[in-house]
Amino acid sequence: MTHTLHRKGDKEGLSNDYIVFAISAQTVNAKGSAPKFKEFGDIVLKYNPVNYGDMKTGNAYNVGVDKVHESYKDNSIVHAVFTEEDIVAKVLKELREADLGLSIVLSGIVEHTSECCHKISIEPHTIEYSLGIHGKTDSLPEDNVVEISTMCGHGMVSFSLIEHFCEEIEKGRITADEVARKLAKQCHCGVFNPTRAAEILRLMTDM
Repeated sequence: MTHTLHRKGDKEGLSNDYIVFAISAQTVNAKGSAPKFKEFGDIVLKYNPVNYGDMKTGNAYNVGVDKVHESYKDNSIVHAVFTEEDIVAKVLKELREADLGLSIVLSGIVEHTSECCHKISIEPHTIEYSLGIHGKTDSLPEDNVVEISTMCGHGMVSFSLIEHFCEEIEKGRITADEVARKLAKQCHCGVFNPTRAAEILRLMTDM
């Protein structure tokens, strides 16, 4: 199970949203794994992810990449967000060659993530699917708000904050790109995609 699994959106919107993250097995190989996370970071950061973070430290937008990259722990979970399938395939290729001994998780549309694996001749160990949101869905805000909020798997980007910032954009007080960066700060782990968020915000506000 991963907190990056339940991102809401249509196929087009999710086609530019990929998360690659590394985790150790807490009771198996976590002890002494901090240097391995640094190696993971050295690889993925070469490909300029649009967000990067460690659940133990923060992300590129609230503490900065340098702080994340100097603070890995044995129980870190380190995330990088990308927008292009070809780049993700290159990242996976390097990670496979590095053989870090960490579990590598890739989230995205399953056909696209499978194609990334196919390009470098690897088979996924496990595939998980999100079945969407069930229950009293008429209590949810509009779909675009949910699409932005669910980019933070721990629910740290609230519906009301998104709606507030949409009003501010419409009044000309702030841009969609600025709002996307502010929202990214709220998602501690660094799995929020500010590039996709800005696109959705522009659609919502006609700006």
